[in-house]
Amino acid sequence: MATLAQPAGPFALGTFSAPDGEPFPGLLAADRVLDLSSALDSAPSDVRAVLERWEDTLPLLRALADDDAQAWQPLEGLRVHAPVEPRQIFQSGANYRQHVIDLEVAHRSPDDPRTVEEARAEIAAVMDRRAAEDLPYVFIGLPSTIAGPYDDVVLPSWAEQPDWELELAAVIAKPAHRVSVEEAMEYVAGYTIANDLTDRATVFRRDMKAIGTDWLRCKNAPGFTPLGPWLVPAESISDPGDLRVTLRLNGDTMQDESTKDMLFGIARLVSYISQTARLLPGDLVLTGSPAGNGIHWGRLLRDGDVMEGSITGLGVQRTRCVAEAAS
Repeated sequence: MATLAQPAGPFALGTFSAPDGEPFPGLLAADRVLDLSSALDSAPSDVRAVLERWEDTLPLLRALADDDAQAWQPLEGLRVHAPVEPRQIFQSGANYRQHVIDLEVAHRSPDDPRTVEEARAEIAAVMDRRAAEDLPYVFIGLPSTIAGPYDDVVLPSWAEQPDWELELAAVIAKPAHRVSVEEAMEYVAGYTIANDLTDRATVFRRDMKAIGTDWLRCKNAPGFTPLGPWLVPAESISDPGDLRVTLRLNGDTMQDESTKDMLFGIARLVSYISQTARLLPGDLVLTGSPAGNGIHWGRLLRDGDVMEGSITGLGVQRTRCVAEAAS
């Protein structure tokens, strides 16, 4: 297991289990964990149940974090699972300015008469215009992709170009439908880390290009979204628009960018999604991946690779890639 980096703030939420025990919702404070299924009168069965009553429960969590009389147990020795099981996952694409510029330049036609510098400048202008005038690009993922922050990632035998995409994920606190940008942050309980893995070879349909992207195929294999380790309350993150997103592959830094580079911030994403869908407690809003994916480096994931992902104040996840045996 990776070094269990402490989150920002006095406490965080997580899902834990003792050896051979059932998972339970836990309050993490320093290096100790409190089982919330017994510490709270509502007896929540999981973290999503805690979020269902977030406004009432948050003051109780603050008090429990300072209560030494509770039945705390050491974090060491507990298994850390994904902090929450969402009912819905909303994923933002093309949301980091530098990342989109890099991808557009890398995939431009060989007949393009522009220099690289000219192409970058033109694409940058388009991105700035998009951020000011257009709407976010959001698609839907499956909850069955969620895995723990230290679980192995199985690379499907059919995935020719598996890639990493470390992202900041916002966790929803209460039902949100048609909320404004100004009020959207009231619906965010906190934040966690997501690695939204993608098979680049199947992003676009080969049989019928007019259909466009195939998000089911390229992103929704079991375990393709390692999540966590912690759910850090929004009140402990002073500015989610200024966090460092870093992914290391076998110790080498591949992604290292600030969330300042996002074209659409969390409030705009939540508000936009809510105009169509009804967000529910525990749902995830993935905010997009910064520059530095494997396709940029010409180095995709393979058996034995170790990914270590961190975001300021949210801890560190560490996952090992295991190739699925060909059938």
